[in-house]
Amino acid sequence: MSTIETAEPTRRDFLFIATGAVAAVGVAAAAWPFIDQMNPDASALALASIEVDVSAIAEGQSITAKWRGKPIFIRNRTAAEIEEAKAVPMSDLKDTSARNPNIGADADASNENRSASGNEAFLVMIGVCTHLGCVPLGQSGDYHGWFCPCHGSHYDTAGRIRKGPAPENLYIPPYQFVSDTTIKIG
Repeated sequence: MSTIETAEPTRRDFLFIATGAVAAVGVAAAAWPFIDQMNPDASALALASIEVDVSAIAEGQSITAKWRGKPIFIRNRTAAEIEEAKAVPMSDLKDTSARNPNIGADADASNENRSASGNEAFLVMIGVCTHLGCVPLGQSGDYHGWFCPCHGSHYDTAGRIRKGPAPENLYIPPYQFVSDTTIKIG
C-alpha cells in the first residue's frame, strides 16, 4: 500500500492566497466605476413613464409629447380616418406587422391592432421615421397620415408605411389608458 502524503500549508501558501484575494478585490473596485457609468442617468429614469392628458385633444387634432427623448404622436382620429384605415387590405401594406408591444408580436397591422382597445379613435405612436430617424409631418402625404419629407416616406392614418423607403410601420410605445382622459406611456 502506498501512502499519500499531504503537505502542511506553509506561510508562503497563505501569503499567495491572500495576495490573490486582495488583487481580485482591487480589480473589482477599479472596474466598478466603469461598469456603473453605463447605467442610465437620473433624467432618463425620470422619463421611464409619463402620463398625458388627452381630454383637450379635439377630434381630428394631434399633439406631440416627449418620452425618453423621442416624440410621441397622439392623434384623436375622425370617424372618416378610422374607416379609411380599416378599408386598407393587408396586401396593400409594405409591413404587415402591428409593431405594437401592447399585443402579441405576431399581430397583423390591422387598424384594430394599431389603436387602443376601447379607444379606437386615439392613435399613439413613436414619431420617428423607420427609415433614417427623421420626424414625419402629421396630416400630410398621399394617405393623409404622416409624411417624412427627408426621403419621401408616406404613412397612412394608422401609421402604417404605404410608400417610400421606410421599411416598417411607425412603432407604438407601451401604453395604457389609466382613465378615460389619461394615457400612461412607458
